[in-house]
Amino acid sequence: MHNRQFGKEDLSISEVGLGCWQLGAEWGEVSEAEAQRILEAALEKGITFYDTADVYGDGRSEAFIGEFLKRHPARNLFVATKVGRRDLLYPDQYTRANVTTCIDRSLRNLQVDALDLVQTHCIPTEVMRDGEIYEWLQLLCDEGKIKRFGASVETMEEALLCMQHPGIYSLQIIFNVLRQKALDKVLPMAAEKKVGIIVRLPLNSGLLSGKFNRQTVFAENDHRNFNRDGQAFNVGETFGGLPYAKGLELVDELRSYVPEGMSMAQFALRWCLDQQGVSVIIPGASRSEQVYTNAKVSDLSPLSESLLNTLREFYTSKAHAHIRGAY
Repeated sequence: MHNRQFGKEDLSISEVGLGCWQLGAEWGEVSEAEAQRILEAALEKGITFYDTADVYGDGRSEAFIGEFLKRHPARNLFVATKVGRRDLLYPDQYTRANVTTCIDRSLRNLQVDALDLVQTHCIPTEVMRDGEIYEWLQLLCDEGKIKRFGASVETMEEALLCMQHPGIYSLQIIFNVLRQKALDKVLPMAAEKKVGIIVRLPLNSGLLSGKFNRQTVFAENDHRNFNRDGQAFNVGETFGGLPYAKGLELVDELRSYVPEGMSMAQFALRWCLDQQGVSVIIPGASRSEQVYTNAKVSDLSPLSESLLNTLREFYTSKAHAHIRGAY
């Protein structure tokens, strides 16, 4: 596993991390035993970066990671969590006291004295623009409850806005072969400001695994079943905002570009790693076997410059116009 510098500090993290939304059982059921196998598999493969949130399974994901950390106290593991989407806050109850209550809950769930990184979790744009929430997070840094703060955003405009706030350490964005808007302004600005970039949905909710078809059935509690058209939250969080049928069509076209010796998923993950400014990608896993496959991409050769250019044109001409929702 190769490491990369993360943000302004001399901080090294694995370039492939683990997204832990699945551990909250919102991508179908994941048992506690399987959740721990997934976490142990990640550690075995050299993954040191784990991304979660206080709302994933209403704290279930954080609690599993807390037990995992307790088993490995001497390992140099980095956990990024999020604040801002619990009913206590969202959509219009953002106060310093409420934010502090949520942070204290995450500290208990993760069983740590201080949180490595707290990201605002796709909060309303006007709250980002006001910026007071980042002042509260800075105060929590001063108190020693958190070490760094950043933002997880839905749109590239929000990403640019957040980078204007002093103290923003990192940004988490949706970014993949079928969703490349960040290449225009966000990644260059982040590189200039030394803001860490965390890539979520690098496989576009699994679409870029190449394993889905029109007959694929998702569990009732899987957002790929109940949020395909944004019925529950931003449609961009599910298949990157692409209509499912169109996404399948685009993935079929992409198959011809996959280099020999790579799976479709590894091709898609490698594309993310090959973009300048990316600090870490956080593919999720609902089985430990998926962790092993995802981790292997770190050792694969970069895609050629000509292929990267071809994929940029593919996105521009065939994918961009079909993306729905905030982007």
